[in-house]
Amino acid sequence: MGRTDEAVAEGLQIAWAAARLAVKNVILVETLAQGADFIPDAVAATAREVLVGLADEQDAAGERARHQRKKAWGRFSDPDGTHDYRDRDTRNLRRRQKQYEGVARALRGYAADPGTVMRLVEDARESAWADVAGNLSWRLEAEGMRPDADPEYSAMRDARMSAVALIDLQRLEARQRKLGHLPAE
Repeated sequence: MGRTDEAVAEGLQIAWAAARLAVKNVILVETLAQGADFIPDAVAATAREVLVGLADEQDAAGERARHQRKKAWGRFSDPDGTHDYRDRDTRNLRRRQKQYEGVARALRGYAADPGTVMRLVEDARESAWADVAGNLSWRLEAEGMRPDADPEYSAMRDARMSAVALIDLQRLEARQRKLGHLPAE
């Protein structure tokens, strides 16, 4: 595998992780926040849009590299900064352009393949469930903790009671005033 192929493979791994995160967030918002049912085919449409959007970003980056390469061609002076390319950079810029184009092409292929799209949806669903399960487990452990099962209960009791007095009771009072259950100050 050549350097370009390796860079494309790495770019695809990064893009896949970004796509999974984006689709996972859609699943969490729609199912938890909005109370919608999880319908894989509906999420698949979003997954395709995410993949195409990422491919568009890669195409734009490839176009930028192409433009930078053309601008750098024939310039032999010292650069003024990091992105002030010169003729000696054109080979690297051409390689970058090919890498961006390779990632974009592969992402468009992913978006066109229903099996790959459903694999992305499933990866995102599993990731969303792992987040939910982790949060539920933590909440059950934290909120269901009995004083006799927590070795730090006595040491942390004063801090918890201060938090109740300084934060929770003030929020409760403000909420009750807002609802009209307490007179305004």
